[in-house]
Amino acid sequence: MIMIRLEPYTSDFQSQWNELVTRSKNGTFLLDRRFMDYHSHRFTDCSLLFFRGSRLVACLPANYVQSEQTVYSHQGLTYGGLIMDDSVGSVEVMQMFSLFRDYYRNTLGATRMIYKPTPYIYHRQASEEPLYALFRNDASLVARGLSTSVNLSQPIPLQARRRSGVRKGIEHRLVITETTDRKDYQEFWDVVNTGLQDRHGVKPVHSVDEMLLLNSRFPNNIRLFVEHDEGGELVAGAWLFITDCVVHVQYMATSNPGRQIGALDYLIATLIEKRPWMILPDGQPLKKAPVFFDFGISTESSGHNLNEGLIFQKEGFGARGICYDFWQLPL
Repeated sequence: MIMIRLEPYTSDFQSQWNELVTRSKNGTFLLDRRFMDYHSHRFTDCSLLFFRGSRLVACLPANYVQSEQTVYSHQGLTYGGLIMDDSVGSVEVMQMFSLFRDYYRNTLGATRMIYKPTPYIYHRQASEEPLYALFRNDASLVARGLSTSVNLSQPIPLQARRRSGVRKGIEHRLVITETTDRKDYQEFWDVVNTGLQDRHGVKPVHSVDEMLLLNSRFPNNIRLFVEHDEGGELVAGAWLFITDCVVHVQYMATSNPGRQIGALDYLIATLIEKRPWMILPDGQPLKKAPVFFDFGISTESSGHNLNEGLIFQKEGFGARGICYDFWQLPL
């Protein structure tokens, strides 16, 4: 049997890393170094590569916080963990866990790892071997975010309250368009920022410049849909991250005037039912239709607090629960 070999990631491996993510059974464009590295200055990278002979078969996005003696996989990403091609089996995953535990302990002096596996809805093939490896290596579940997703192949009908909002949107002749215009991005960011400040006292994770940069790097995957009223005022928007299997709503927001006329209900229902994101910016159709429309988590404090109002709104569109987990792995 050919043994797995570990190599620390450097920029020399960027093209190999990205090529693996593209052909992997559980990777998405968020694991592409062009996405990961837009905020690389914020983190001390300690990502790893795993080779079988000369072939790269897996990678592990990770960063290190020395003051905590903790490796994270990865603090700048919603999910991560081992990204594997479809030739990787369970025994090799167990071997990879042994290799990276030894490496982080002996090279960095780390004592633990916070491991965030990629949720199954993003998997192209069954890819939960790392969950078994976490169990075998005495990992413990330390946080669980509850997201909500619509199964687009078997959607649940909208609740009456959401249908009422849709009718208001139709009555007010709201117009939905896709945009890459900086003015629209700025106006949308302002709406998002106002909502987050009013409700949670925080700002969006991304700046307008970062949003535009990521859109320019991944124009088919990162897309902004905005909604205007008859007077041309932006009343709602949704910034989407589109992978092979999932359409994820990174941000969605509506203005106070938009809230009165069902703007967000009309926008989200259109994205779920009409699916304008199936047509790429160049006019070509998506080659592969995603299966899930994911709204993101509705929890705080590592999952101990559930925002019942927020999740009720999302469930009104026929979305149901998906877990985003954090595991603590002793090293």
